[in-house]
Amino acid sequence: MAAEASLRQPPRLGAAPALEVAGLTVSYRQQPVLRHVDVAVPEGQLVAIIGPNGAGKSTLLKAVLGLLPIDAGEIRVLGRPIAQARQHVAYVPQTDSADWDFPITVREVVLMGRYRALGYFGRPRAADHARVAAALETVGMTAYADRHIRQLSGGQQQRVFLARALAQEARVLLLDEPFAGVDARTEAAIFELMDRFSQAGQTLIVVNHNLQILDRFDAVLMLNRVVVAYGPPAEVVHADNLRRLYGGRMSFVDEAERALQEGPADVR
Repeated sequence: MAAEASLRQPPRLGAAPALEVAGLTVSYRQQPVLRHVDVAVPEGQLVAIIGPNGAGKSTLLKAVLGLLPIDAGEIRVLGRPIAQARQHVAYVPQTDSADWDFPITVREVVLMGRYRALGYFGRPRAADHARVAAALETVGMTAYADRHIRQLSGGQQQRVFLARALAQEARVLLLDEPFAGVDARTEAAIFELMDRFSQAGQTLIVVNHNLQILDRFDAVLMLNRVVVAYGPPAEVVHADNLRRLYGGRMSFVDEAERALQEGPADVR
């Protein structure tokens, strides 16, 4: 396990999981996409979700966010039903899912994180603007606050989405492929931010395709419509589980094994 993990706050004794999914089943057009998914994530952990395309990774995030109806099961956040705790959950989408032509500045994007607290007709107060400024400072984007969002690189845009989640003051962050389309140096910078959030006690659940960095997570959820394995990377990320996860895609599994043996790329 990476040295950074030792700095994270341990879960409080007796504390409810940050996110608990029990018996979750979700279908599209009567076809199950997730079946009987059981996962419990302690507070302050950094968890990767891996699996092939169509495995239900993004579906799981959307179900937690309440964007999809569920067929069966239960979702709890910090011990409460998701319907009563949704304000504690923030979503960091893929950068290519945003409308970059919408006329909005970096500061305005981050201010969106305060909308739930403000309500439909509330106006931002000084305290809200202060939280936005603090979030921008944390992710190193203060100098870009008044720029149009489309003027940023992919890595900078991802930082802005992280700042929006910080401004929301969420306890659980769901990130959908935050490393997609960024170079190795930007990936390292984003991971450094995620480590910092986790060390502060926030819980991050990250859809991820880069198997070379799995040892930097506290746990890995291997998902292919059902839970193939879930636990510390040193225990669950091995050849047998990779074959179960990716099925007959043997060339991919062989490549994944090589990546795991080589370890993280040097991005210094």
